[in-house]
Amino acid sequence: MAEHPTGIPIQLEPLVTRVLAPNPSPYTYTGTQTHIVGMRDLAVIDPGPADPGHIDALIRAIDGRPVTAIVVTHHHRDHSPATRPLQAITGAPIVGAASFDRADAGTRADASFDVAYVPDRVMAERDTVTGDGWTLEAIATPGHTSNHLAFALPQTRALFSGDHVMGWSTTIVSPPDGDMAAYMASLEKLMGRDDRVYYPGHGEAIETPQRLVRGMLGHRKQREGQILRLLRDGAQPIPAMIGRMYVGLDARLVPAAARSVLAHLYDLQARGLVIEEGETWRTTA
Repeated sequence: MAEHPTGIPIQLEPLVTRVLAPNPSPYTYTGTQTHIVGMRDLAVIDPGPADPGHIDALIRAIDGRPVTAIVVTHHHRDHSPATRPLQAITGAPIVGAASFDRADAGTRADASFDVAYVPDRVMAERDTVTGDGWTLEAIATPGHTSNHLAFALPQTRALFSGDHVMGWSTTIVSPPDGDMAAYMASLEKLMGRDDRVYYPGHGEAIETPQRLVRGMLGHRKQREGQILRLLRDGAQPIPAMIGRMYVGLDARLVPAAARSVLAHLYDLQARGLVIEEGETWRTTA
């Protein structure tokens, strides 16, 4: 993305600066976007991978100003590992999403968990961290991960949406830590807010957030309907469903699609609409 090269601070508004990490992939798009909030003292949101060049870029962007908090939306390896070296340099506390039980991680298709992530302070719904002229308020948005948080900046009605709502694609929901029912409920929750703009962990700023969230809800409901229609034709394994649902999908993304379909199936199963039989699924009707 030539207009936003890695390591270069881009000022999005007076209180918000973005620095792109050099970790592009089929799952991260152009890379993880770290957001720096504040002017005199700062919060650093999702410092990203522990890449020395990216950490150096963040230190240049901080430019000697005090860091009040290192804030984390969730515990994936492309978002939180740089918390440790950044804390060692700045002395700032790590706050935000909870750490996790590795035994519950399960099989993952997207960026793996950061198993070393341990915050100094776990934030919950409506908890805040403040600085000179800014406040970040935690908004619980589980679904992509069980511990996912978004952070509202009420001074400018901006929302740092992490991977819950991205600017380039819908997010992966991968069981057991990812949960489709929780993800849908979190989207509905955002529909009830009046945020002006979303700054996601991947992709461009979202300037019509309500429209995008409405579209994401519709997309997931369409996928659910597609699954039910396929299963009404007879019991099927997930790979067969993927072949019919995601025509032309990049082969590198097939595992991620399979995890999201599984998340839909678990949600439908909890609602009594489908049954798992060995490696196949069928409807109850």
